[in-house]
Amino acid sequence: MDRRAFIQKSILTFTAMNTLSGLKAFTDTLPRQGKRMPVLFTSHGNPMDIPLSNEQRPFWQTLYELGKDLQKSYDVKAALVFSAHWLTQGTFVNICSEQKQIYDYYGFPEEYYKVYYHAKGSPEIAHEVKRIIPYVNETTDWGLDHGAWPMLMHLFPKGDIPVFQVSIDYHAKPDYHYELGRQLKSLREKGVLIIGSGSVIHNLQLASQKFRNNDMTPFGWEAEYDDWIKKQIDERNFANIINYEHSHKLGKLAAPTPDHYVPILYSLGMTDNKDDIRYFYEAPPAIPAFSERSFIIS
Repeated sequence: MDRRAFIQKSILTFTAMNTLSGLKAFTDTLPRQGKRMPVLFTSHGNPMDIPLSNEQRPFWQTLYELGKDLQKSYDVKAALVFSAHWLTQGTFVNICSEQKQIYDYYGFPEEYYKVYYHAKGSPEIAHEVKRIIPYVNETTDWGLDHGAWPMLMHLFPKGDIPVFQVSIDYHAKPDYHYELGRQLKSLREKGVLIIGSGSVIHNLQLASQKFRNNDMTPFGWEAEYDDWIKKQIDERNFANIINYEHSHKLGKLAAPTPDHYVPILYSLGMTDNKDDIRYFYEAPPAIPAFSERSFIIS
């Protein structure tokens, strides 16, 4: 089976399936660093690309180079990931000391389940999330899902950065996600790299209509919405991004479900006026109803 046919088949299988004033008191348990950590929002790619090498997949190479720069420039104590693939009722933080690798995709060839990434957790910093936001629930019933480890295995290929995930409350409104990110901003002062992992455009149901017809070309509207998102970020119109279902005619088409979109809200919630926002990966949408726009806040 050639790669195009496999992509079509695989995606079809896949689709079937408190306030800021209190932060200082809560975060005194972790030492403050002299250099504040950046924040990422990144695509985690699509499952079909997981076995591909950096040479085969330019996005993987970009993550690899970014990871080298981050470890050279910062003392990264841990990474906190808001992944599109851990959806819960309520908000949970994973406090495991050892992270299991979760293959939460189905119907793929055997080699897709022989890609290994091991990283330790960071219980101390995970507990800090609970101290900052008491309504967050602690759990050991998770690990690293495919919204996290495929991206991390290129960003930090040695697995030498402890990592843990915070879940996405699927039923919460967009401003909840933005505010939760805002409340966790103080972790940037403690050596924690915070990563929102998703996609600003992600409509698998719509894309599948094209794949069934052997058509891998974008619909055309993806570039319009991707450019609009970029403009809102550049102009710091975060209210429009939070209100995405109503602020643009394509908002509900680009993100019919919140899972892949709202990680951007956590990342933007970490931003303040002295931050720069740089796109470390931006390319025209290459497949239907999908975007890989990714940026760093620093």
